[in-house]
Amino acid sequence: MGDWTGIMRPWIIALLLPLATVRSGEIADAIAAAPRAAPVAPAADLEAARALFEKNLDAIRRHDRDAYLACYLNADTLARTGPEGPQLGYDSLAKETGEDWPDLFEGLDLQLVPIRPGLVYGTYRYRVRYGAREDSGISERFFVKIGDGRTDRAKTGAGATGGGRTADGETGGGWKIAVTTAFSALPGTPPPPRALVGATLVDGTGAPPIPDSAVILRGGKIDCAGTRAQCPPPKGIDVLDMKGTWITPGIVDAHVHFSQTGWADGRPDSIDVRDRYPYEEVQAGLRAHPERFLRSYLCSGVTAVFDVGGYSWTWDLRARAEADPLAPHVAAAGPLLSTLDFWLNLPAERQFIYLGTEEDARGGVRYLASHGSDAVKVWFIPVAERNFDDMTKAVLAAGEEARARKIPLIVHATGLKEATAALRAGANLLVHSVWDVPVDQEFLRLAKENRTIYCPTLTVVDGYRRLREAATEKKPPSVDDPNGCVDPDTLARVAETARLTVKADDPKADEQRRERFAAMNKMMPVNLKTVRDAGITIAMGTDAGNPLTLHGVSVYAEMEAMQTAGMTPMEVLVASTRSGAMAMRRLEEFGTVEKGKRADLLVVGADPTRDIRGLRQLRYVVKGGVVRAQTELRAAAPSSSGSK
Repeated sequence: MGDWTGIMRPWIIALLLPLATVRSGEIADAIAAAPRAAPVAPAADLEAARALFEKNLDAIRRHDRDAYLACYLNADTLARTGPEGPQLGYDSLAKETGEDWPDLFEGLDLQLVPIRPGLVYGTYRYRVRYGAREDSGISERFFVKIGDGRTDRAKTGAGATGGGRTADGETGGGWKIAVTTAFSALPGTPPPPRALVGATLVDGTGAPPIPDSAVILRGGKIDCAGTRAQCPPPKGIDVLDMKGTWITPGIVDAHVHFSQTGWADGRPDSIDVRDRYPYEEVQAGLRAHPERFLRSYLCSGVTAVFDVGGYSWTWDLRARAEADPLAPHVAAAGPLLSTLDFWLNLPAERQFIYLGTEEDARGGVRYLASHGSDAVKVWFIPVAERNFDDMTKAVLAAGEEARARKIPLIVHATGLKEATAALRAGANLLVHSVWDVPVDQEFLRLAKENRTIYCPTLTVVDGYRRLREAATEKKPPSVDDPNGCVDPDTLARVAETARLTVKADDPKADEQRRERFAAMNKMMPVNLKTVRDAGITIAMGTDAGNPLTLHGVSVYAEMEAMQTAGMTPMEVLVASTRSGAMAMRRLEEFGTVEKGKRADLLVVGADPTRDIRGLRQLRYVVKGGVVRAQTELRAAAPSSSGSK
């Protein structure tokens, strides 16, 4: 629980303000008369106050200035309190109202308490969005029953706003708001409770779907998930009718790279565009503005990602994402240990640490451990000029040091020979398919003994092919973005592909490349099915950040490729939720829809257990118990240039 003292002080002020002003202000007679009136049943007061409360909030939703102002006491003693302190007077409220309506307004968890006859205290939880900026918090109201409706025009005349005032300053009788406050929530404050009822629940464990389910969200976590009989919505909780939809866990992408852009500027080893976009500037932009990719993930239904290799600043994304309500959870491995002395680094920063010797490997792991890395990532690239056994010894040393420091070992190994060596080193996660030859029994045995997770990453290779073909043919490549989540800057870069100049390949070399791509695309599904049949855990990962494997939206093509390879839709769903959380070593927190886990959910409009393409039909994304319509997230996907 956060420190609420900063909010409690203004609350106390708000409680005292009306009493102080009642005794000395214009409306003293109206409120002071309330106890002398005939006793009013608290239930009637609560009903009247609730009706005004709902009218007040509805006016905000509709941006209806007149209806909004009509809810407030037209008097100099109207009190408004916020972070900047109290303000008095109706006229200042009328002057300000209508200048800055929120693009989105959500008012939930209305609570009312009768203080005395004619006086009711109320609160609600708000969430507002102005462009890409979101805020949430708590707002209070004091509802007061005023006079009998007589207007003393001889005293006040006709008001410009709200008509004539009574002797107390107010027009007409009934209930009005006399005090209003609003305070942003402290970091870590959970959202108000909600119930999602009527959907078919697919909980991510592989269990059969539950029709007409109920999922209760409380404190940012799942309080109950099951049938309506098992999880009846508590009295007073806000209920959302989800009939005709399916609820699943949020998607987990177990293979991403925030140090790459999804286009050639982030991987100039594919097509070199450094003359247009200097690599140093590209990296500076990624570091300064990761939010465009964070938004794209959540917009696409991805609520957690594993960055399995990049510059050291990616470690900072973990805390940044946890503090951002519009970001997925992030785990990060940091710089990679590489058997290839790769050149794609910065003058003073390396994302590839060269594994020249066993001591290099141990020193690299110690460096990663000292920075709290979530994993040790090895880029096991066979180098013709190096002895394979020497490279293997370095990888084995890295695995041994990682085990000693209790850090999981992730390995990029696309050939059977190096993948088998990686398993001997104790690899916990293989982030690519074996794509050269069929996996053998030794590979399967080692993977099962290690409880290794296999992340097939089927579609990333095709992105490189499409990028080069689009540049050669002078045609912009297509973007598969069914929910409008890709940011404008990325879309502009992708479109620019048609204007790139690429050196024409020798026809023979071009044919060899095509044959190699075809062979890989044929072998990867075969090995995926073999691994699945052997009972090895499979996690979905895209390798997002590589050319045309765009952050967020690439999960759809990857999941559908896994289904095409022979996995059932339910198996793909589990691989894209539960198994991804396992790969991140955070299954106790999320990955399934079960009591006690974070309320990270999707609501989709088609059955993903019949066809995984149903996950494209996003209706709502729930992150930490906050329910957002997908259309809201689409609008919140900003351009990086717009956030500078």
